[in-house]
Amino acid sequence: MRNFFILIAFSFSSILVAQTVNNQQNTAQRILSGNINTKGVTVGGYGEITYNRPTGKNAELDVQRLVLLFGYKFDERTQFITEIEFEHVKEVFVEQAFLQYSVSDNLNLRAGLMLVPMGIINEYHEPTTFNGVERPSMDNAIVPSTWREIGVGISGKSNEVSLRYQAYIFNGFQSTISDGNGTITGGKLGGSNGLRGGRQKGAQSNFNNINFSGKLDYYGLPGLRLGLSGYFGRTQSPYDVKDVVGADIGIAMLGLDARYSKKRFSARGQFIQGNLSDTEAYNTATGKDLGSSLQGYYIEAGYNLLSQEKKQQLISFVRYEDFNTQASVAGNLAKNNTYDRQEWTLGLSYKIANGAVVKADYQIKKNAAKVTTNQLNFGVGVWF
Repeated sequence: MRNFFILIAFSFSSILVAQTVNNQQNTAQRILSGNINTKGVTVGGYGEITYNRPTGKNAELDVQRLVLLFGYKFDERTQFITEIEFEHVKEVFVEQAFLQYSVSDNLNLRAGLMLVPMGIINEYHEPTTFNGVERPSMDNAIVPSTWREIGVGISGKSNEVSLRYQAYIFNGFQSTISDGNGTITGGKLGGSNGLRGGRQKGAQSNFNNINFSGKLDYYGLPGLRLGLSGYFGRTQSPYDVKDVVGADIGIAMLGLDARYSKKRFSARGQFIQGNLSDTEAYNTATGKDLGSSLQGYYIEAGYNLLSQEKKQQLISFVRYEDFNTQASVAGNLAKNNTYDRQEWTLGLSYKIANGAVVKADYQIKKNAAKVTTNQLNFGVGVWF
């Protein structure tokens, strides 16, 4: 925890001399801005091919994801965005599919399948936008990326106060499975991966509890972007068990993130705290080991080894992560020390062209049970 606040303090102390502006866009933002002056279809895509070699195991080669992006502009106010994702060659998902209506320059209405604005990676996960072959592990275990839900809400920005905002009403995670006759037969949430197993991904999603999500991004200081995220509500359960004790849990999640860049130096950090209520009843009903709070952070620093005059970039970076999916537990549940994890990642990102990157890194993964795993990774990523 202390290291995270050191990073934040460094960012604030550096903004007085920063000379570059963090104007990073994600897939949806780029397509929406690219459609401003043209009616019709915009097409794009991104993809990753990876090599992972844990110590003492066979290496794995994987077309981890290939994503096709489509945007359509109906008129000067109305646009549609979608992402069709192929994972590991054999799985197909819709990652985003939403309609946006621009009420004014500072206010948009959105409805459909959208990314939940929590932290950095869940919204900005194209392979050229982050260092490392793999996304930060805490984003997989705690956020959990890629997290998308069906909902409706507003988005926009005000350049006068340098603030971008998002606020949505969503459906939420599904927590339990039933037999259709009023009996809970299992749970989707657990100790190791927290809420990850409950993502409904827009596929015939159960919906009996409303959830709220919002985020504010401040970009008024050169080179620095600060984010504050929130997500509040309850999980969903099948209709026949929705009134059964332990069928759902409450969620209150807060996130802080910072991104900073100046000349050849860059840094980022993120902290996520998730508090879960009614987990004792949930664990009793499902036999799971879900913690009553999740907590994690990471800090990362990178430096471009090539001259700023060159179009290519060779970024050396180091990232430290500390996250625990059983930061606290309720009732008589004993903490599992393997869920309290720390990771170091050291590597290189070679951006050979705008939208193309080759990556290599080495990871040291430890947990509180004193188990250590090392892993070598290589990857190729594109975004166009």
